[in-house]
Amino acid sequence: MPLMILKRLMMAIPSLIGVVIVTFLLTRALPGDPAAYFAGPAATKEAVEQVRVQLGLDKPLYIQFGLYVRDLARGDLGNSLTTGQPVGHEIKTRLPASAELTLLGLIVSMAIAVPLGIMAATKPNSLIDHFCRVISTAGVSLPVFFTGLIPGLCVLLSAGLGAGTAWAARRLLQPAPNVTGFYLIDSLIAGNGEVFLSSLKQLALPALTLGIFSLAPIARMTRASMLAVLSSDFVRTARASGLTPFTVIVTYAFRNAMIPVITTLGMVFSFLLGANVLVEKVFAWPGIGSFAWKH
Repeated sequence: MPLMILKRLMMAIPSLIGVVIVTFLLTRALPGDPAAYFAGPAATKEAVEQVRVQLGLDKPLYIQFGLYVRDLARGDLGNSLTTGQPVGHEIKTRLPASAELTLLGLIVSMAIAVPLGIMAATKPNSLIDHFCRVISTAGVSLPVFFTGLIPGLCVLLSAGLGAGTAWAARRLLQPAPNVTGFYLIDSLIAGNGEVFLSSLKQLALPALTLGIFSLAPIARMTRASMLAVLSSDFVRTARASGLTPFTVIVTYAFRNAMIPVITTLGMVFSFLLGANVLVEKVFAWPGIGSFAWKH
């Protein structure tokens, strides 16, 4: 196992080098002058040149690339063009919000997709099977901004739960102590039930939107895996032994069918973590997606 992990890491090195080179070249090929941007619209030519020297943009391209790699190796990602704060600090403060939203959205998706896939597999070509297919297709086909802006859903959750998603409200709810950056977990550690409920209300609508968006792969994989396991010999033996349908499905079939589903969950989580830009933008969520949108 350690040797396999080492081989995987070694295989990732060429990809990492390629990403660094391409990223550096793209930033230099983009139109505009970063020195003029940092100096401000009212800056003189001398001030712009001074900023260019401070940023190292007056040096040859290969020297700039060496400085770029050196800063990356030290963890220095520079300053944000919009906030002026170090990028590392912005990622550190915003990543927990994105991870919390994505994780809760995945939990919501699992709570809907896994039972739906099981019922569809146990009753193929039935109404519940067709309903599973329709929900899966609609969830992956409808854009997330449309799913999140369905008037009935917004009115129901906003009025019934008092859901709010503004950054100011989230900052005011910050529990103490800040252990993980996840407000739900930190509020439980602090024993503050009010902050926990308020954080859960703010997460309800964006998490449900992400959950609907990620329904399709989980439900389809659950259905396909359950169908394969239900037709296996050990399930037929369990049924012939007189076990109840619930015991056969939950104890025997479901436990064996969850292996590919768990693998799918890992891929879906990584996909949602990088694809929740629109959700964070629609709901003004202070995560990595909103930060990337500004840049």
